[in-house]
Amino acid sequence: MKLKQIDHIGIAVKDLGAAKVFYEQKLGVSVGAEETVGDMRIAFVPVGEVNLELIQPTTEDGVIGNFLSKRGEGVHHIAYEVGNVDQALEELNKKGVRLVDTTSRVGAGGKKVAFLHPKETQGVLTEIVEKKAD
Repeated sequence: MKLKQIDHIGIAVKDLGAAKVFYEQKLGVSVGAEETVGDMRIAFVPVGEVNLELIQPTTEDGVIGNFLSKRGEGVHHIAYEVGNVDQALEELNKKGVRLVDTTSRVGAGGKKVAFLHPKETQGVLTEIVEKKAD
């Protein structure tokens, strides 16, 4: 498995609309269209080669809702692009790496994604992402 680049940095927010206004009006960057994935509303903010992923929960008891109640707004995860998520998971599993996801799933933008357990990655929730085929 080879990490190609940082794909995005996920940021948990309480109010996606307010976060979008901040990034657009205060920082002068464009925010992409909103998308709903599971119990989250998401918008990507392209900054150079990396995106920020603004994530607002739609329920209080989901992953992001729980994160916000425990830690407040802030960085939730870092996502790295890999060539093939399923192969990466297989390789990581063989190496004994603790995984949150043992199989890939469809994430924002239709990309294949999976998460590694933060206890394996120095406390940082880590996502691996396979770009959607064009």
